[in-house]
Amino acid sequence: MKINELIQSFDIYKTNEEKKLLGKMDANPLPLSSYTEREQVIIDNMVKKSLVSKVRNKNLYLVMRND
Repeated sequence: MKINELIQSFDIYKTNEEKKLLGKMDANPLPLSSYTEREQVIIDNMVKKSLVSKVRNKNLYLVMRND
């Protein structure tokens, strides 16, 4: 039996704060510094969960949500 047959759906657990912040984020990259300190901590947690991508552009970090 294959793993795909055992797992019908794959969901990543998200907190209420993460859901709210993901709803505000666009597919367009925005500077990480445009978010508050609390939002930056939440974004770092979402990067670890692969919900958000963080890209370095020279001396600026840009973040965007993954689809």
